[in-house]
Amino acid sequence: MRAGLPRDPAQWIALALALAALLAGAWLLRRSPATARAGPAPPRPGAARSGRDPAPRSGAALGAAIAAALSVVAALLSAAYVAVYLRGGPRIIDATSYWLEARAMAAGYLAWPLDVDEPAASVLGRFLVRSDAMGDTMAGRGAAEVAVLFPPGYPALLALGFLAGAPLAVGPALAAALAIATYDLAARFAPEGPAPSGSAAPIRFVPLVAALFSALCAALRYHTADTMSHGLAALCFTVALASARRALDEARAAASTGAATGPLDPAVRAAALAGLAAGWLAATRPPSALALAATLPFVILPAIAPGSAAAGTREGDPPPRPSPRLARLAAAMAIGALPGLALLAAHQRAATGAFASSQAAYYAVSDGPPGCFRYGFGAGVGCLGEHGDFVRHNLAEGYGFLAAAGTTLRRLKLHLVDALNAEPLALLVLAGAVIAWRRPRSRALAIAPLLQVAAYAPFYFDGNYPGGGARFFADVLPVEHVLAAMAALALAERAATAAHAERGPARRRGALLPAALLPAALLAAALPLAGFAFRAGFDHAALRDREGGLPMFDPGAVARAGVSRGLVFVDTDHGFNLGFDPAPEDIAVLRYRGDAIDRMAWEARGRPPAYRYRFTIPDGGGLASVSITPLVFDAVPPGEARIEGESLWPPRDQRGAFALPEHAGGTCASGGRLLAVHAAGRGEAVVRVGLPAPWLRGARISPRVALSGDGAGEVRLLVDGALLHIWRVEPAAPSPPGAPLACAELPPYPIPEGAVGIELSLAREDAAATWETRQTGQGETGALFALDALSVVGGNSVDR
Repeated sequence: MRAGLPRDPAQWIALALALAALLAGAWLLRRSPATARAGPAPPRPGAARSGRDPAPRSGAALGAAIAAALSVVAALLSAAYVAVYLRGGPRIIDATSYWLEARAMAAGYLAWPLDVDEPAASVLGRFLVRSDAMGDTMAGRGAAEVAVLFPPGYPALLALGFLAGAPLAVGPALAAALAIATYDLAARFAPEGPAPSGSAAPIRFVPLVAALFSALCAALRYHTADTMSHGLAALCFTVALASARRALDEARAAASTGAATGPLDPAVRAAALAGLAAGWLAATRPPSALALAATLPFVILPAIAPGSAAAGTREGDPPPRPSPRLARLAAAMAIGALPGLALLAAHQRAATGAFASSQAAYYAVSDGPPGCFRYGFGAGVGCLGEHGDFVRHNLAEGYGFLAAAGTTLRRLKLHLVDALNAEPLALLVLAGAVIAWRRPRSRALAIAPLLQVAAYAPFYFDGNYPGGGARFFADVLPVEHVLAAMAALALAERAATAAHAERGPARRRGALLPAALLPAALLAAALPLAGFAFRAGFDHAALRDREGGLPMFDPGAVARAGVSRGLVFVDTDHGFNLGFDPAPEDIAVLRYRGDAIDRMAWEARGRPPAYRYRFTIPDGGGLASVSITPLVFDAVPPGEARIEGESLWPPRDQRGAFALPEHAGGTCASGGRLLAVHAAGRGEAVVRVGLPAPWLRGARISPRVALSGDGAGEVRLLVDGALLHIWRVEPAAPSPPGAPLACAELPPYPIPEGAVGIELSLAREDAAATWETRQTGQGETGALFALDALSVVGGNSVDR
């Protein structure tokens, strides 16, 4: 935890604003009456149509105007976050992947075709899943397609930004919508004080303070600046709750008055909007949709109970009519959810070739042990490639009750700072939950954060990082802002009542005057501003400065280097995601492999000018440097070429084993890296990797393997699905654990001229009876079997 005196300009500005708000609020509060005699109660939803307590429009207009102003503040702060903390573009790997997915959707692709003339290794990599739709490409039937593994709800929205030419404007627009949605959520659920005597209309304190907290929440500023899905998920969660509550209120009012209903009456429209938001949440973050689905019964049941306080009855009201039937509303919600669910199904179909999980399909061939990425508990949960250090440190015994409790507690610890920018202020959220729990109408707000925590408990990785906070819980931040506003105003009412107790007869609590709105808002604003100055600002500065402190691909740098056409090879997954376009025009961005794959990609594209984009992070940290230099290939292809084993990751398939690129500096491994094959138990342990067939036809290939310990195995050559040759690999003599790697060049073997699909099948054999990935990442004996490289002699160039 980082905390202390401010260190950067944003923190000092926040501190200055907090002090100004505190002093101004205190001064205004001393000059303004804080309480008044109880007046008529505020209007209830639907009361205007029933002829009782007509809602004064001036108060609603003032509240809407202030909420609109706060939405503008939220949008401006998120836009400033893009410039100051992100420094102009997406930063973490997930955000860059969403960026690529949105760009593809803007070009009309849920999954884009993988050109058969382009080496797949120039495109495939982290968070990209390959599907062989329509058949087996090994036999020449069908075409492979590539998609980003994440659900499509948020990328579909971000794609609109690409089509408009301003993708980074989507986040600030979400920030504005979130502030307004938070205001509406509070207006629907949070109790309001009675209207002061003689005033034109009640000022809605809780909704406005909740919207203020939303605008000043640093975690939401990040999630509505970087291209992450949580900002949209929070908006969907909030709109679904508020719209469901509105639909019930409208239906209740219509049932009470006997008004005619129709297929497009206000209740049905609100229910359809709730369904649309819920369905889009499922297409954005499915576990959050589970939490929402579990929350909705707590909205519905109190609202339909005849005579319940949640329905809005007061002493002296006539007995309410029976609760309305909910079939129409349920049907409207179901129909509204269809677009989001259809989009999700279409994406999964495009990404996997079947209606299966794209994330599960990716990890099945890109990580291990088998079944490591799943929603649930048990042994074998936790992927060693993507989350290796985390899994080895926290899940040594599998993902059981204790491990799940530890993961959840780590999330909660970091989440304490998210709502109001400092851990101590999270007490307001807890106090608000207690208040909401005691009121049937507001009880769903107290339940929602707990259900969100429960929905992510079966997922093993905590997902926390500086600035983003406990991001899996960010989707309920608007709910927490409403709870915090309820608690803050409850405390203010108690203080006001105590301060004025000696000045006259006791006042009715909850009757703050409209004149007290400005000082109350100023005092409320001081809390998150001070929290950012002394606490949260340090986390966001850490996010700003991590991984070189810049986006890992900058089109402006390419333009400044005078590159107007050709190929740009990038070194990082982040840079590829930011630069690659499935429908390129003059400039195409590909992965730099540092082997023959790069030349093959250059030939496949017609030998255009080629450049290498280097993103270099200083050894001691600090701001990265960017250089763009020409990449020159000989006009005549070399007689012998080399493909590095790690360039062939991710594999085509894995059974009983998994393969990961690993560093092996200072050993015989070519380039200091290799593709290690790990067995995951007894029985067959096979990994299949694809080779660039157009360049290998008629060539002789020679695998180079690396061994240690008693590692042994086979390298099998498959051409068009048929086994063509087997290389048997055994160590000359077993070596003790920790012994240096031994590398062996296997005899060359020719590839038929007519080969369409070429693969290597790496079959691992271990003498060890058992194997434990979580302790060593290798076998218990330290055995290693790896593909180091592949030598290619002869073969075709693009001309042939």
